[in-house]
This record gives sequence, structure tokens and C-alpha cells, in this order.
Amino acid sequence: MSNLVCDNLKIHNNELYFADRSTKELASKYKTPLYVMDENTLRQNCRKYTESLKKYFGNGAKALFASKACSFKRMYEIVSSENMGVDVVSVGELYTALKAGVNPEDMYFHSNSKTDEDIEYAISKNIGYFVIDNIEELDAINRYAGKKGIKQKALIRITPGIDTHTYEAVNTGKVDSKFGFPIETGAGEFITGEAIKRENVDLKGFHCHVGSQLFDSDVFVRSADTMLNFVSDMKNKFNFETEILDLGGGYGVRYVESDPYIDIEDNIRQVAEFYKKKCSSLGIKEPSVRMEPGRSIVADAGLTLYTANTVKIIDGYKNYVAVDGGMCDNPRFALYGSAYTVIAADKAEEKCDFPCSLVGRCCESGDILQENVMLPSSIKRGDLIAVLTTGAYNYSMSSNYNRIPKLPVVMLDGNDDYIAVKRETLDDIIRNDV
Repeated sequence: MSNLVCDNLKIHNNELYFADRSTKELASKYKTPLYVMDENTLRQNCRKYTESLKKYFGNGAKALFASKACSFKRMYEIVSSENMGVDVVSVGELYTALKAGVNPEDMYFHSNSKTDEDIEYAISKNIGYFVIDNIEELDAINRYAGKKGIKQKALIRITPGIDTHTYEAVNTGKVDSKFGFPIETGAGEFITGEAIKRENVDLKGFHCHVGSQLFDSDVFVRSADTMLNFVSDMKNKFNFETEILDLGGGYGVRYVESDPYIDIEDNIRQVAEFYKKKCSSLGIKEPSVRMEPGRSIVADAGLTLYTANTVKIIDGYKNYVAVDGGMCDNPRFALYGSAYTVIAADKAEEKCDFPCSLVGRCCESGDILQENVMLPSSIKRGDLIAVLTTGAYNYSMSSNYNRIPKLPVVMLDGNDDYIAVKRETLDDIIRNDV
């Protein structure tokens, strides 16, 4: 019997249930491979942030959904209805959020490499805030805002120089990161002075983000400490009053049994206690806080269902179970070696005594979903396999590699289920071919 890592999972009569729904019935109704998402868990995760930020930081604090974790129209509708703003990193995400009815004033546009077209488009759509990452971007925003006759609100992304000891690929707070302006080199101070000078930029404060899959408040406390010292320095240097301080996101989730549980509310409480004391000791007004959860909103609200196609036993060497999906719908193992929990969803109470690599259908040696998986020795073609905690960075990073159509997203809402994203067809694959 496999381990369950999320509260919305249970096993009944040898079968995996997700959000109290039969995975076998869902697979039969919608076919596999299939993304399934639990709307109730999504909303609960949103409220952990919105309510905790309000409780401990005050009414001015706001949670922003880091939409790169999972971007489609219904997702924006849900987080917006839960009183979250959104951060976007491309005009594609911005366009999708607008089509979902999100107020552009509640959007924060990130990215370290915005084109002139990106900036002009966002300004034309009345984007709330830019998060400025380089001086060329600052100048472009100033230019296009001037053409429109407005002062564009903005934050500056600052690199606090903190090592999170997380995956190197998602560690974004070190001095030599591609993101932001480091404090240590003086670049943070320089760009602040430059932004203040720009006639058509309304600098509101600062942003930082130091990494992902973080399981306690320590990194956020260290970030707040460094950033509030910087806020105080900018007040002394430029008489600049910081209105907003965005501490970013990064709280982790349970992918495997060894990952710890995390109490979001208690972590926010700890950060807020430090934050208020630090502002008081520095003699500065408390900037309004923003936090940017993404993974911790959507990851445990999702799982992926596959059908086993092949069980290959190479005697004396290795076993493979190949499914009808793969790196085209979840590239995270190929990219990061990311750990996942795998369950034989229709044999969930059977002894797991068959070691194997769970692999996909792509013509690529690196098409691996997970190594060292234990499944029942009875596993065979046609069996249902679930990969847990796939709500974050699966759909949003999916591709058409090998011209494989993208998976649908089915949303569960109590006893109801509905399609939030349609399964791609073969015609969709060639839609843009000429």
C-alpha cells in the first residue's frame, strides 16, 4: 500500500479516491492521460494566505497568485474570486488573466526580460504594477508611460543575497542571480535613485524572491531583515518612503512522505512578528506586504492519471513501466530530478514489491517521470497509475514534444466535475502550420 501525501486523498476498496471522487470513474469518463484538480483544496489554500496575511499584517496586505505555477482561465477566475491578485510573467499570462475577468489593477508584471512590445501592451491594458528587473526596462516603461500620459506604478526587484539551500535551478536570491538588482554591489541603491528620477514611473516599493520549496519561515525572516534594512537605507539616502514590500513566494509542498508538513498561517505569523519589530526598531513606517504563493496554492490540488502501456523487465538489470503520458505533460523530473509519489490507483491496497522506473511515451531517453518507484508486481497494461501533487508546474510547463496533444484539466467541485481545459486534438497540433 502506497503512502498518501495530501489530505484530499484516501483509499477505499483497493482504489485511490481524490477529493472523495473515484479515480477509476474519472479516468473512465475523461480518458487518460488526465490532469485532475480539486477546486475545494484550491480555495482552501487561497484562504490560508488571504486570511493569515490580513490577520497578522493588516488589511493592506495582499496575496498574489504566482500564476506561472498553473495558468489557465478558470484558475484565474478562482483565485480572483478568493480576493487574490496575480503576478504574471508574460503577455500570454496577462492576456489569459484579462480574459478571465481579472482586474488589471490587481496584476503585477514580472520577468527579467520584457520586450518593448510586452511593456507597451501591458501599459495599454492598464496593468497595475511592473516589477522592474533592469535599467533598460525602467527606461522603456518610462517612455511608453509617457506616450500614454500616465505615471506607471512599479516595484523594483532587489536581490538580497540569501542562499536558500534549495534546488540550484529555483534559487533566485543569490547575488549572482539573473533576477533583480543586488544590494551588495550597490546596484539596488543605484536603480532606486534612477527610478525616482523618471517622470513617468511611480515607484511604490520593492520586491524580492529568494527561492522555492521552502518549509519554514527562516528564509522569509532573513529576507525581511535584509529588505527592511534596505528600505531604511533608501529612506535615509533619498527620503523615499516605501509603500509596498513584496516578500515573494516559495513555501513548499509535500511531494513525498519525507517532505514535512507546513503550517502556512503559523509561518506567516512568525514573519509578521519579526517584520513589525524590525520596522519599529528601524523607526520606519511598515510597508504594505505582498506575498506570492504559487506552488502552495495549486500543487496538492492536482494529480495526474495515466494508463500503463508497457511493463518491461530486463532480467538482472532494470524494470520499466511506461505510461500514456510523460515528459510532455510533466517535465520536472527531466529538468530538476523532482521527486513524486506514484500509486497504482486501481490496486492501491496491494503490496508494492515491484521496483521500476516510471517512464513516458516520448522518443527520448530522458523521458522519465520517476525513478525507483515501487508498484504491485501484478501491474500490467491497462492499469491506472496516479502521480500525486502535480497541480504546479505540470500543465504550465507541458509541451507538444513528439507532437503529442496536451492533456485536459478536469476540475472537481464537490459531487460535480467539469472540464476547465479541453484535451487537445490532432487538428489543434497543426492549427498554426502553414
